Amino acid sequence: MSEQVKQESAVGGSDIRGSPRQAVAVSTFGYFVGFAGVVVYGPIATEFEEVLGLSGLLLGLLVAAPQLTGSLLRIPFGAWVEDVGAKKPFAILLGLSVVGMGGLLVILLTAYPDGLTIVHYPLIFFFGSLSGCGIAAFSVGAVDTSYWYKSDRRGTMLAVFAGLGTTSPGLFTIVSPFALLAFGLTGTYAAWFAFLLVGTIVFVIFAVDAPYFQYRKQGLDEDEAKSRAEEAGQELFPSGDAMESIRKAATIRRSWMLTSLFFVSFGGYLALTVWYPSYWANLHGFDVQTAGIVTAVTFTLLSPLCRIGGGVISDRRGGEETALVSFGTITLSTLVLVLTRDPITAVVATVVLGAGMGIASAAIYQLLPKYVPEAVGGASGLVGGIGGFGGFAVPPILGLFVDVRGVSGYATGFVIYLVLGVAGIGLASMLYRTRSTTVGSRNPIPADD
Repeated sequence: MSEQVKQESAVGGSDIRGSPRQAVAVSTFGYFVGFAGVVVYGPIATEFEEVLGLSGLLLGLLVAAPQLTGSLLRIPFGAWVEDVGAKKPFAILLGLSVVGMGGLLVILLTAYPDGLTIVHYPLIFFFGSLSGCGIAAFSVGAVDTSYWYKSDRRGTMLAVFAGLGTTSPGLFTIVSPFALLAFGLTGTYAAWFAFLLVGTIVFVIFAVDAPYFQYRKQGLDEDEAKSRAEEAGQELFPSGDAMESIRKAATIRRSWMLTSLFFVSFGGYLALTVWYPSYWANLHGFDVQTAGIVTAVTFTLLSPLCRIGGGVISDRRGGEETALVSFGTITLSTLVLVLTRDPITAVVATVVLGAGMGIASAAIYQLLPKYVPEAVGGASGLVGGIGGFGGFAVPPILGLFVDVRGVSGYATGFVIYLVLGVAGIGLASMLYRTRSTTVGSRNPIPADD
């Protein structure tokens, strides 16, 4: 029997619910449901722009609203997993998303279309932010996956979880503009609310915690729970205190290097997922439906699918080398996007950019348990939260380029990613130079560097 099959079947005992495959499958489904909140405004941003009369800056803030909570909540919730396991934090985040979408639906039912004005902007921003709480489930699911799988399979399974779960914005980017035509703005968000509610219920029913947390909930003390979990195939274990895990991760230099890289790769992905529909519509003259389809096919769907392959490549070639090549790809593609006004060239550059960002994100999370093994939960929260904050921070800056330079600002704004890409190459190079400390060994790198 292969090592992989042994691990998949090892936790099938009567005292443990679920298996690694079930755990990752349910987490991926839950993340798929919650992560759709990334594009709660993006694909149909032009509708809100026209109704509310928004400037480029306000539009950028609105489309980024879900990512404010979706990024920052990753820090405490990712660390909280080390105290209680993944199921409870995950379910709470999805529940908050349901509340946010419900609040937005109430506003639309009571004020749209004639009564909806700029006065409602703060409330729309607030409920959009709340709808994005499910995005924060990434750090929860990433930690949980790290607990279920051993190091030789961890990078691949993290990429599967993140890659497949991250496909929901692409699908919603395609569907939302057509739903807007068929059901109107209110009907579109009503359907979205139903999707969130049902998805949250399904997750709560089928989700399972890692073996260690199941044994702890059965009343076993820490040492016995750890011993039994090791027999069940678990390799990584929590430090035992959520805030201590964050503090410990924050003292490790490599945590911040990985966070900075993730700000460019995944934060960049989040920002462009909500910005690209406006880019295609305003700079290249695509209609709303076409802009949504092009965004999804060339970027929003493509990038997470490439992330799956990036996990496999990282396991085989090493995360450091994979990250270095990926950030070089990001830099070159954004240089093209700054210079070009040709839609075909822009499409090709966008495909390359999405692939680079997806592969880079997979490489970073493949490296995380190796570089910060004693505080995986805290580091996952820092990397996912502060790194993912790029999804909120960048769109308003892109909007300022439009306010200052007009339509051409949609292209010149990519200079932000050109600069970030160059910085990413520098940081990835530093990691690459340290990989010699682990050549020929699967042991974690000492984290107190």
